[in-house]
Amino acid sequence: MKYPVQYVSRVLRIIKALLAAYIVTALLLFLTAALLYRFQLDEGKVRVAIILTYILSSFAGGFLSGKMMGSRKFLWGALLGLLYFAILTLVSLAVNRELGSSGAGLATTFLLCMGGGMLGGMLS
Repeated sequence: MKYPVQYVSRVLRIIKALLAAYIVTALLLFLTAALLYRFQLDEGKVRVAIILTYILSSFAGGFLSGKMMGSRKFLWGALLGLLYFAILTLVSLAVNRELGSSGAGLATTFLLCMGGGMLGGMLS
C-alpha cells in the first residue's frame, strides 16, 4: 500500500523531533549523573533533575515538531509529548518488567511530558 508523500513526511518529522528529544534526555541524564558523582546529591535533588529532564526533553521535541509542521503546533507538540511518554514507559517496562511507579506518579509523568511537548509546540 502506498502512502501519500505528505503523510510520510509528517511521520519522518515526528521521528526526527523524537530523536532530538531523546538526545536531549541523554545529555541531561549524563549531566545529572556527573553532578551526582561530583556533589553526592541526595535522592530529592536527583528526582527534581529527572522531572526537569522529562519537561525539557519533551519541550525541545515539541518545539522542533511545531517548527517543522508549521500549523496546529500545539497539537503536534502534544502528540510528541504523548509519544515521548509512551516510548519512555515501554522501555521502562521492558527493562524492569514493571512500571515501577504508582498510578499517580505515572499520570504525573504523562502530564509533564504532554504539557512540555504542548508548550514547546505553542512557543515554536
